[in-house]
Amino acid sequence: MAAAGGPSHLKTITSPPSRVAIAYRIDGRDHSGDLYRPGDEPRAALVLVPGAVPEGKDDPRLIAFANTLARARFTVLVPEIANLRALRIRSADVGHIADAVRYLTEAREAGRVTGPIGVVAISYATGPAMLAALQPQVRDDVRFLLAVGGYYDIEAVITFFTTGGYREGPDQPWQHGTPNAYGKWLFVRANADRMRDPRDRVLLTSMAERKLRDLKAGIADLTGKLGPEGRSVQALLANVDPEAVPALVAALPLAIRTDMEALDVRRHDLSALAARLILIHGRDDAIIPYTESMVLAAAAPGDIVSGGQPGSREVGARRNPGRLATLARRLSLAGRARRKSALARPLFGLGNDPGAEGGDLWSVHRVLGTDHVVRKVERVA
Repeated sequence: MAAAGGPSHLKTITSPPSRVAIAYRIDGRDHSGDLYRPGDEPRAALVLVPGAVPEGKDDPRLIAFANTLARARFTVLVPEIANLRALRIRSADVGHIADAVRYLTEAREAGRVTGPIGVVAISYATGPAMLAALQPQVRDDVRFLLAVGGYYDIEAVITFFTTGGYREGPDQPWQHGTPNAYGKWLFVRANADRMRDPRDRVLLTSMAERKLRDLKAGIADLTGKLGPEGRSVQALLANVDPEAVPALVAALPLAIRTDMEALDVRRHDLSALAARLILIHGRDDAIIPYTESMVLAAAAPGDIVSGGQPGSREVGARRNPGRLATLARRLSLAGRARRKSALARPLFGLGNDPGAEGGDLWSVHRVLGTDHVVRKVERVA
């Protein structure tokens, strides 16, 4: 994956995968996406959920990741999700992901796909992916869910990207980090169209786009023109007190709060999750704090695997670069072996200079170089 179009050991021992555009219909709903087929005999299939990036499924780094998974003998479906291309995360995305799983399930029944089926999602896409895995139509078909840098409590994520405050639980002391400001401006961009006042919509969109282009850009000429709803968003962004966040979130427009609640994993019953849950999170994640994967691991059903030891409730930490293919192969066996290392480089970032050190403004997961792995295992029959 890190090699992209260059040489790698994996490329020397595997056949090139193919990528084809497909269209499919589930219960009258039309979808499209890219299907990656291994050049060697496939062992499993998965839905790879694209991140909230303008290129969507065509982001070069996502393509590299999909090709790597295909070389590891996964059949990979990357669905086209218009909201994510528009930098929006909506509850409707849950249905898109569930329908992609249903496509793979039907393809397996028809003999076009083999092996267990799973879902892979990164950062904010992990919430919709997890909720999709809970849908009754696909719940028993999703055998594993790999979440990289995901979240559990949306309010906790907002607290972090606005104030830098995070903690391991509601009764734990606050810790403080340095959040990447990209996260909060992505939040603004994603929710600007929820404003009832057209002027607020335009102003918030302009503020977000200006900041996403250059985080140092000034916006004082725009903030003074905001109406009541726009000012409620600006008040949340300007706040530096973690304890004040709940009241500021409660003051946001109803449309924003409704979507937040629908995508808040904390508000959903995870006891029905049948998939094996594999969580990977970098301790230096500057968008979503690693503690989100810790509380998610504690809330989801099944045993915690930490450092290869079942039953532990602690977080496992490993640093072992270059093991993506090993992880992928072991996942394709539906959990026969427990992997003892993290991935090793950013999956795909969206920095002003993604190639530069520290330039990963979107992925923040630093999955190459990450030292934090949480794995929760549900027995797979």
